Amino acid sequence: MFKNTNTAIVLTDPQIEFLKPAGAGFGLTKDVLEKYNTIEHMIELVRQAKEKGYKVFISPHYFYPHDHKWQFGGAGEHMMLEQQMFARNSQYEPVVEGSGADFIEEMKPYLDENTIISSPHKIFGPESNDLALQLRKNGIDTVILGGMNANLCVDSHMRELIEDGFNVVVATDAIGAPGQEPMDAALTNFGFIADEVLTTEQVLEQL
Repeated sequence: MFKNTNTAIVLTDPQIEFLKPAGAGFGLTKDVLEKYNTIEHMIELVRQAKEKGYKVFISPHYFYPHDHKWQFGGAGEHMMLEQQMFARNSQYEPVVEGSGADFIEEMKPYLDENTIISSPHKIFGPESNDLALQLRKNGIDTVILGGMNANLCVDSHMRELIEDGFNVVVATDAIGAPGQEPMDAALTNFGFIADEVLTTEQVLEQL
């Protein structure tokens, strides 16, 4: 059984970009989202966790104008930057409501004082943001991980958090991916690397 004193929910990129039709990446993910009921499971996980006193951490993806001046990068970086994905006008201005960088509406009711939004990760993993610091400062050593995308940001967060000494449980149906093949590849990796792989229902039974 999990305990709310040392366990938290961590979601990567619960944003419009890959989760809603207005997002530039939705065309890649829509079939998997529908098959796994990703949004519904993600929100139910957060809702019940909140009711039981668990904290929720969000590791968002944001790109600012200065990021578009990077001189090199991988295929995924280039795709996101070229398509203006997760774009914000400035570090000093709020996210444009309804833009790809905005959180999905279903998540917004849960953005309270017990939801910690880390600084943005820039490529795929949390190495460049303060997620691990925020988790440790809140006494968290066990993470229940969900979000987008399975084979990219979720996988990268899982690996780095494990390397950093956290227990990581992956909620496999609270995750989406840009197609079934990437989803299958990620599920294979989760099975080899995560401390535990559970469905949302199985997670909820242990909260």
